[in-house]
Amino acid sequence: MPLFRRREAPTTSPQPRRPPTGTGGGDHPAPPATPIATTLAEAGRWSLRLLLVTAVVVGALWVVGRMWVVVLPALLGLLLSTALWPLARRLRRVVPAAAAAGAAVLTGLLVLGGLVAAVTYLVLDEVDSLSEQFSQGVEDIEAWLAGPPLDLGDDEVGDLVGRAVDQVQDSAQDIAAWTLTGVSTASSWALTALLALVLCFFFLKDGPRFLPWLEHWLSPGPAAHAAEVSRRSWTVLGGFVRAQAAVGLADAIGIGIGLLVLGVPLALPLAVITFLAAFVPVVGAVVAGALAAVVALATQGLTTALIVVGLVLVVQQLEGNVLQPLLMGKTLSLHPAMTIVVVTLGSTLAGITGAFLAVPVLAVLTTTARYARELTVAARERATT
Repeated sequence: MPLFRRREAPTTSPQPRRPPTGTGGGDHPAPPATPIATTLAEAGRWSLRLLLVTAVVVGALWVVGRMWVVVLPALLGLLLSTALWPLARRLRRVVPAAAAAGAAVLTGLLVLGGLVAAVTYLVLDEVDSLSEQFSQGVEDIEAWLAGPPLDLGDDEVGDLVGRAVDQVQDSAQDIAAWTLTGVSTASSWALTALLALVLCFFFLKDGPRFLPWLEHWLSPGPAAHAAEVSRRSWTVLGGFVRAQAAVGLADAIGIGIGLLVLGVPLALPLAVITFLAAFVPVVGAVVAGALAAVVALATQGLTTALIVVGLVLVVQQLEGNVLQPLLMGKTLSLHPAMTIVVVTLGSTLAGITGAFLAVPVLAVLTTTARYARELTVAARERATT
């Protein structure tokens, strides 16, 4: 006798199932859902999804904030390594990886240190003449305030200056506290910079081993996706750093030549500051331009200051309408409005550091989202064929 008996087919055909009846027990079907009920149900599902995504994002930001002392040097070291990687890659062809990484980091330090030393030397070299020009500039500003169209008068201008001096004296303790805080912040930044340089060295030295290591610890499917996202993110970050350096160099040359023609003191230091400030999108350009206008106002007068403001605006328009789309359009493909939003958000959350890191972080997130969309589109095309 077999262990499993074959079930014989029924001799009679099964009766067809009747459609479901209404809840009231009658034969009428249930009424269809109204458009309002369907819309509310769909809105509820999307609201739940948004709440879950928001919770994940808030949790991730909290973890990053708790580990910021390590995350910040790692991010800075990664950005610096993308800038120095072309040099390190060429050096790796003739010297070992460690020597190539060390030489690239040392070259970067020498370039940055040379810029800072040049700015410091030029500023100190013009301190004596600048003090006289600033004094004369302050007197000119007071005379302008006392005359038309403001007509404040000498007494009112003196009262304003006196109140400003009294306010500074009353805030002496606060200024001392801010100075101590600045010293503490400077020491913290020095430690962060040192750690970033060390991490940059290891990124340059052992960076090519990252993808094989990642593929070793992940299964084949996720490893392939993670490797592709890592390659694209590295390309985007390198393009961002190089394009931002080119934009900053163009801004520095344009504004520096204009300041030299106008005879504004500290033209070369202001040009170097403009180049360095360009790595903070939007905000850096505004700060550098304002600083140049203030120096022109205090040394050359209101007319020259207005000309400097116009020069900065012209250079910024050329940057925003020509250089940025040309150099960053293919690399980042980010709308200027989105850049302004993320820079503002980053500065709100983490100050200058957040403003500096906002665009690279957005570029990596956008690259990941585009790759996910490519996978989704490919899956849909395979399903339809």
